[in-house]
Order: sequence, then structure tokens, then C-alpha cells
Amino acid sequence: MNSQAAPRGARIMAWLVVVLVAVLVVLGFAWYGFSAEVHQRIWRDIAERPGGPMSFRFLLQPAMAVVAAIHDGVQDARTGRSPYFWTVLSNPSERAGRLREGLLATARLVLIGLGMDVLYQWRVLDTFYPGEALLVALLLAVLPYLLLRGPVSRIARRFVHPSSGSAR
Repeated sequence: MNSQAAPRGARIMAWLVVVLVAVLVVLGFAWYGFSAEVHQRIWRDIAERPGGPMSFRFLLQPAMAVVAAIHDGVQDARTGRSPYFWTVLSNPSERAGRLREGLLATARLVLIGLGMDVLYQWRVLDTFYPGEALLVALLLAVLPYLLLRGPVSRIARRFVHPSSGSAR
């Protein structure tokens, strides 16, 4: 997917995610810093979340990321493009464009994840940890997408033949 061809709303949502990530990182460091105690609290809180209220999001967000990865992986196979994660790691000339595609594909998932985690923290923890909200959203939405898009593309290549008008 070319970012120029992406709908305006998707581009705006992607920029909103970028801005929110920056704001949450700055707020997290400003409010809580990053010490061994903060590090332990983050991972303890994250480990306790799947068993608590709103645990459905630990299934919902990765499932939505899987759907997006399948969609984009099949598109990669149809257009004859190299697998996503491998290209991001190994091809500097395509890295920025492919990362932009991933951002456009996962922006809605990240926003939903941030919203759900803010609600969770407000209801359960009675406070707000910006870094934790960001980390949970990235772990539940972006990581599954990143790990699955390439393998889906490889599998889809066996069943889908590249289109003749594919753009690399």
C-alpha cells in the first residue's frame, strides 16, 4: 500500500498515533522516570492484566492484528513483494515505506488499544501510567502484526499468483 494512495483518514490516524506515542513517552518519563522500580511495576502490572477486568482485549487486539496481517500479507503475495519484516530489517531503501504501511495498517488498532488501556488503568489501577498504556498497545497490536505479515505472505505465495501489474 502506498502512503500516497492511503485514504486521508488513515493518514491522519497514523499521524495521531505518532504524536500520541511521542506524548506518552515524554509524559511517562516526566511523571515517573525510568528506574528499576518503575521497570518492575510495568511488567508486574502487565502480567496481572490478562486475568483482570477487560481481559477480552488480550484476545481482541491480537485477533484484529492477525486480520490486518493476513490482509496485508496476501496483498504482498499478490503484488510479488518481499516479506514485510525481512524487508524492514534488511532493505534500507524500502524500510521507510514499509514501516509507513505498517503504521497505516495498525494505527486504528493502536488507538483502540490505548483507549482500552486508559480505561483499564482508570478503573482498576486508579491512576494513569502513559508508558504502560503505550507498551500494552504495542505488544497487543503491533507485535502480532509485525511477526505474522511476512509468514502470511510466504504462505499466500503458494496459493496466490502475483498480478501482472504489480508495483514493487
